[in-house]
Amino acid sequence: MAETPPVIIWEDEVRRWLHYNELIPRLETALGKFSNRNSAEVIQPVRTTVPLQKHSGFLGLMPCYMEKDGILCTKLVSFYNRPSGSTLPSTQATVMLMDPEHGNVKAVMNGEVITSMRTAAVSAISAKLLMRPDAEVLTILGTGKQATSHYNVFTEIFQFKEVRVWSRSVDRADTFAGSLNGPVTVCKSVEEAVKGADVIVTVTTSTEPVLFGQWVKPGAHVAAVGACRPNSRELDDNLMKQSIVYVDSQEAAMTESGDIILSGVDIFAEIGDVINGTKPACREKTTIFKSLGLGVEDAISAQLVYDKWKRNVDL
Repeated sequence: MAETPPVIIWEDEVRRWLHYNELIPRLETALGKFSNRNSAEVIQPVRTTVPLQKHSGFLGLMPCYMEKDGILCTKLVSFYNRPSGSTLPSTQATVMLMDPEHGNVKAVMNGEVITSMRTAAVSAISAKLLMRPDAEVLTILGTGKQATSHYNVFTEIFQFKEVRVWSRSVDRADTFAGSLNGPVTVCKSVEEAVKGADVIVTVTTSTEPVLFGQWVKPGAHVAAVGACRPNSRELDDNLMKQSIVYVDSQEAAMTESGDIILSGVDIFAEIGDVINGTKPACREKTTIFKSLGLGVEDAISAQLVYDKWKRNVDL
């Protein structure tokens, strides 16, 4: 086979080709395949991490192979604990799509947009399956890239009467709210933001609980996205223990999620189990979806971008 250099797909192009209406159904199918214990359609180990202690960060490697779909992919993602006020990014990511038959790299693409959009899309899938049908109030805790992507997808596919946001910095919260396309209420405290909320998204950089069970409305759905290290938390023991806990990957959650490891709660199901119909969606209960992010989500997203890029080039 003649060696062909990989194509480079930059951030603007990834954003051009990746859309929630196409991404969400593909992710639902992929999550169902991932959680199918009777099939080996998705081969994906738990994320490998390399500590970068000198720089207060770590590098993560997230490979995935989907044999029937013919997708081989890996993501390199770096995480840093930046000081407050730093203008440097806390995460950066690159996705590589490979030819599973020959092993060559077909495409290298910006992973920031993919990470933001696939994470938000999976949170929206969890809400579609687990939130109450009459949900009216959405709260987002955090104002970073993930907060923006979650706002975009949640307001695109659901109809909320009110959206609230909170940040430790009121200035950042005001700036974030002003950047959005719809009306948003900026709250001065987490308690104010979450009281009576039907859906709560936590996308903070906190290592200690910021969301407490005593504030959460019974029957609310929480999509917990931050705290992806075993010693980090966003949710307190009270909330964890009074809720039905769903995850994207049970193995990853027991390895990486401080909210689950430190609270000692049992995991009820993977979200793919609900998609497959092997576990119920307990809408009448308070539910938590603990998201850590999976290589299969990156793989499906990258393949979608590459296919659309290739069709456009071939025209």
